[in-house]
Amino acid sequence: MEIIKNISINETFLVRHPALRAGKPIESCNFDGDELETTQHFGLFKDEKLIGVVSLFNNKNTTFIYPNQFQIRGMAILPKFQKQGFGQKLVNHCEEYIQDQKGTLIWFNARENAVSFYEKLHYKKIGDPFSIADIGLHYLMKKEIDCP
Repeated sequence: MEIIKNISINETFLVRHPALRAGKPIESCNFDGDELETTQHFGLFKDEKLIGVVSLFNNKNTTFIYPNQFQIRGMAILPKFQKQGFGQKLVNHCEEYIQDQKGTLIWFNARENAVSFYEKLHYKKIGDPFSIADIGLHYLMKKEIDCP
């Protein structure tokens, strides 16, 4: 059985480190804004084991004119559970949360190898690729959120 629930910052490291920062110091898993009251950390549990995480920041990107923007950071699924639909469940959960918060836009910097995953979920690339030091090539991506 799978469940998504709020988790602590430190719990995110259990998945961020092996999935996103393997071989780097554990401190590299701590992102600016992780500790803000407006930041939400969600964990996906399968059979009570944490296998996926995502952090959602109420964060404005000045590239966009939308009010009440949210940013996804640290989206990660443990390697042995990837390509099984768990990432989509976490993204869908974020979109539902943003709708509840009357958010209008979700955006993030996607690793080059994750772009096709997000495009299948109707996210659009914005602009040219750019490099993040020690991580690799990324694209800015976005999706407008329809509020009910």
